Order: sequence, then C-alpha cells, then structure tokens
Amino acid sequence: MCEETPLESCNHSPYRFSSLIFMVLLLCCYMSSNLNIHNFFCSLQPPSCDEAKETNEDCAIVLELSESDPYFDKKKMLLQNKGFNPKKRVSLKSSSSPSWISATLKVMLQIARIIHLDEVELYFCQDDACSPVEFYSPRNEVEALNSILSLLDISNSSGKCLQMNVLQELREAIVSMIRDVRDNNCVKTTILENQSVDKEECLLQWGERNGMRTRLQIAYVEGAGRGSIAREDLNVGDTALEIPVSIVISEELVYTSDMFHILEKIGGISLETMLLLWSMKERHNCTSKFKIYFDALPKNFNTGLSFGLDAIMALEGTLLFEEIVQAKQHLCDQYGELFPSLCDDHPDIFPRELYTWEQFLWACELWYSNSMNVMFPDGKLRTCLIPIAGFLNHSLHPHILQYGKVDTTANSLKFRLSRPCSAGEQCFLSYGHFSSSHLISFYGFLPQGDNPYDIIPVDIDATEDDSITSNSTHMVRGTWLSRNHNIFYYGLPLPLLDHLRRIQSPILQYNTLLQANLENEMEVLGRLRSIFDCVMKNLGAVDLHDRENTSWDVRLAVEFKDLQRRIISSILSSCDTGLKLVKNEWCRCLAEDSRG
Repeated sequence: MCEETPLESCNHSPYRFSSLIFMVLLLCCYMSSNLNIHNFFCSLQPPSCDEAKETNEDCAIVLELSESDPYFDKKKMLLQNKGFNPKKRVSLKSSSSPSWISATLKVMLQIARIIHLDEVELYFCQDDACSPVEFYSPRNEVEALNSILSLLDISNSSGKCLQMNVLQELREAIVSMIRDVRDNNCVKTTILENQSVDKEECLLQWGERNGMRTRLQIAYVEGAGRGSIAREDLNVGDTALEIPVSIVISEELVYTSDMFHILEKIGGISLETMLLLWSMKERHNCTSKFKIYFDALPKNFNTGLSFGLDAIMALEGTLLFEEIVQAKQHLCDQYGELFPSLCDDHPDIFPRELYTWEQFLWACELWYSNSMNVMFPDGKLRTCLIPIAGFLNHSLHPHILQYGKVDTTANSLKFRLSRPCSAGEQCFLSYGHFSSSHLISFYGFLPQGDNPYDIIPVDIDATEDDSITSNSTHMVRGTWLSRNHNIFYYGLPLPLLDHLRRIQSPILQYNTLLQANLENEMEVLGRLRSIFDCVMKNLGAVDLHDRENTSWDVRLAVEFKDLQRRIISSILSSCDTGLKLVKNEWCRCLAEDSRG
C-alpha cells in the first residue's frame, strides 16, 4: 500500500509538537485521532519493553511488557487470555528443526503483537477475539516482527550466544515474514518524468556536501507530489537516509540569532514559536546556510489551515468543521498577540513585509507538516526541521517506523527500513497513528486505502462498569475493517456494544440466545442505529457537483465528507443486518416456547 499526498506542491515529514502556540491545535488533533500521548512518540526508538539475555548455559530471548506502558493492564489481560505472562523467556536450542523455528516464532509473534498494540487497535481487537486470524494490522505486524528482529540482533552482536546458527535461522524466517507483509500491500510507483526536480537535486547536492548520505532520489510521483524513490533494492535494517545534526534546524539557531534577546523577554513564548518567527525571516536571507533548503520548499502547503470559506462550509456536519474553525481562530489570535507590536517596536529585526499574516500562516504550515521531535544525546527532545527528510511521504504501510533519535556514534539521524523497498519504489515513513481529519488539517491530504485510525468518538454517559473495564471512551470506525460480523458482534466494537448492553439491562447475561437477552440486543442495536441515523442526516445530501473543476480545498473537504458518510453507512448497515440476525433468533425462541 503506497500513499499519497495528492497535492504536488506539498511535501511532508513527521509532525511532532509541544509548544504553547500549538497546544490548542494538538487538543483538536487528539479529539480527532483519540490517541494517547504515549503513542505520540512511539516511533522515536525501539521499544524498551523488550530485551535479550544470555547466560553461560544457554541463550534466551526475553519479551516483556513494560509496566510503564499506559495500557499495561489491558495488554496483560490479553496476554493472560492467550496463556502468556507479561514476561516471556524463550530459550534457544543448540540445534533446531523447521517445526521448532515455526512454533517458536509463532509464540514470540503472538506476544510481540500484543505488546505493540496501540490504543485504537487495543479497543477494536476485542471484536475479533473469536477469529482464528491473529493478524491485527500491517503496522502492528511489521513493528512486532522488527522488535523480535532487534532482540535477535542484540544477542547476535553480543557474541555471547553459542546458538548463532539458531539466531540466524530465526532472523531469516522473520525477514521472510516481513517481506510477505510488504508484498501484500505494495502499490506500483509511477514517476512523472516531465516534472523538473532541479531545486530538489540542488538540495541533495547541498546535503551531500554537508555530510548527508542517501540511497534515495527525489521525483514527482503520480498522485503523491514529490517523493523519495529507492535508487537500489533496500533490505530490512538498511539506512535509506542519514542526516548529520549539523544541518538540522533546531533551537540552537534561535539562541544565536539577532531576535533572541527580544523574544526571550516575551512572557510565555515557547522555543517552537521562536523558531517559527526565525524561519519567517531566514526564508528570505540570501546568505543563509539554509537558503537552498528554503528555496526548495513549496510556496503553498495547502493544508486544512489554508481552507477557504467554501471548503470549511463543505465540512459542515463533521467534527473536522469545528476543528479547523477553532485552529484557524487560534492562529489568528496568536498572530494578533505578536504583531504588529513586534514590527512597531523592533522594525529593524522584524520588518513588516516579512511578518504578514500570509507569511505567518506559511511558517505555521511549514512547522506543522515538516517538523519532528528529535531526541538528542543530552536526553532533550527538540522540535526540528530536517532538510531532505521532508521528501519522505506518509503511508498507512510505511517502510520506516523508527526514527528521530540522534545516533551518538555518527552524530546523525538515521532512517532505517523496517520492511524492504525495491529499486524504483517510493520509500515511505509513518507520520504517526493519525486519523484522516488530522492528516487533512496539518498535512493537506487523505491517505489512500482504509485508515484504521479513522474513528468517530461516541459520547455516551459512563457506567460504573466502565471504571472496571477501563473503557470510558468509546468510538466507532468502518465496520468493513472487522472480521467478525456474527451475532452479538456485527462488525461493531465490542466495548461499545457491551457498554450499551449494561445501560439497557445491567442484570442480563449477554451473548446468550435467550429471549430476554435477544430483546435487550434489539434495543441496543436500535439505539445505536438511531444515534448514527442522526449523524448521517447532519452530514446533509451528497454533493454531486463537478469535483474535478473545483478548488483543491473544496475537493478535499468533499472527499473527507464522503469518507464520513461511508463509515456511518457501514455502521447503519451493520445495525440493520444485526437486527435481522437477532430477530430471527428471537422468533426461533418464541417458536420453541410455543411448542413447549
């Protein structure tokens, strides 16, 4: 599965923020993606919950669920339900058979999958509890396999493990499994040869002169704008791109700038905001070290923050409508707090022509769509712009999962592959576990394929049992993503169904074909259908206008609204199908009762 940015003028790299100026927008993002902040930084480094251990007697791989995991209790319960403890030690034999390799990997993968579940996967995985298929998602599968691979490599590099042949056999088997995930989700890359990449080539040459190493080339890709194409076949663990810290744009540049002594006196201003203001001026600095980088950036990022009135109105009835309106208002307020006072008080440092609203919005979109948080050797997380890394587009099934931590040996950022990328194929990374509304707001595109993070929050009063099950927040998504459409499941999220069942009748025993329980089930499905029937009506009629000739923002807004309709339609359809299933069983119960 390959992605994605539909606007050729726009490129994106990992979005990470912590600044005050972006706080309200982050809250909006959280509302739309419903993800815990723990997952916000999940791609920074290999999970610390796994470890490899060796003794003189044998070599063992230890998979352990960290007690600091925010979903420790839920994951522990899942592990125990499958017969595993939170800590599993797998001893390696001095020799192995294919059957032992297969059985051992099956156990390790079952555990690793659960350890690497995120909040959304954890919520919806209960729907498929009865399914014989263990697979949760491509992301989870690749991350779980890579975590095991990392443990094997740690044991292998230590030189203490005597079972080197077994480690190698396990490694080869895992790499083969990763390739299988890749093969099931690959999409052909079509390069647009008629598009000039002169500016991009200049940027690559500038990077190479400054110590950058890459096995990628930049090209315009059909349906994705500018993207990074593999020059050669890249395998799991290969470094596709290496960026020296010396060309990373970070807060250190603000400290040495002529505006820092002014900005540091402004109460409450964050370093990220200072960086934003610095970039507005540096963009026009002809002698800047980063001139070639700024020249290669698009004139317009075309994110949701640039939506015009028609596009915003086209979103009416969706959560994204409120989120974009609030985000744009927040940016206007922030701009008003800084300008024109900075220009009036310090015209030599903040020239009015460089600090217009349009320039401010451009800089905001730059930092939202192209910045990432980098963990430096001193342990501090800094918001940075990474030249050249911005050409790596997002995908639901990326090649690069773990990035953003400075390699202390090379003093550089290394983008290593978690799954293979063939020569001529576009190389993707993950911006995070984001909903399509988030990706539109801050990146300006809808991802291709079925985004498992396209959830709709359901606001229903909590019950006492919710404190026990730890599911006080409920959500739905497209029911086509579920593998279980049987009675009592219907492709709908089990935590939500159980919550509604408890509200309707706390004393009944659920999931039994008894008349009272089936009547309760019909009430639950009827209530859920009523809720989403109202949501569907709020979306209004389908827009049948000529979309090809509409503006980019209106077209994107209408496509998002279509996606919302598709999700809600699937929920209504599942409710209707479920009602038929339950009613048939209810009629059977009545018939049996009448026969005595």
